[in-house]
Amino acid sequence: MTTTIGGVDALLERARAGLRRLDPHETRAAVAAGALLIDTRTDRQRARQGELPGAIVIDRTVLEWRLDPRSESRIPEATGYDVHIVVVCRQGYSSSLAAAGLQAIGLRRATDLAGGVEAWLAAGLPTTTGPADVRE
Repeated sequence: MTTTIGGVDALLERARAGLRRLDPHETRAAVAAGALLIDTRTDRQRARQGELPGAIVIDRTVLEWRLDPRSESRIPEATGYDVHIVVVCRQGYSSSLAAAGLQAIGLRRATDLAGGVEAWLAAGLPTTTGPADVRE
């Protein structure tokens, strides 16, 4: 059995090497142009930080199945492999891994919000109190 040394930081670096990560204002513009904004934060994180306008909430554990256009469990918005997808988490770490996973299944335009919702809030961009568009 071969063991790869590198840990989570090396994994994150490899994931981000294939992404053109967006800042909060680029993310907002991408959504205005039709990108899917996918929020993977937990219920508690969203309750504390607020909901992102226009976001679809998908649990990280089922993300690939909900966004793969060939999956029987896909959401209606998962119409093809060229859909622009921006994944968001609290700080921009797990979203990078998620976006790289989406690219690995063929969603070549998947990326994430650098800095996550914390960067969104720091940029002064709006949140809402809900209700969230949660997809299970």
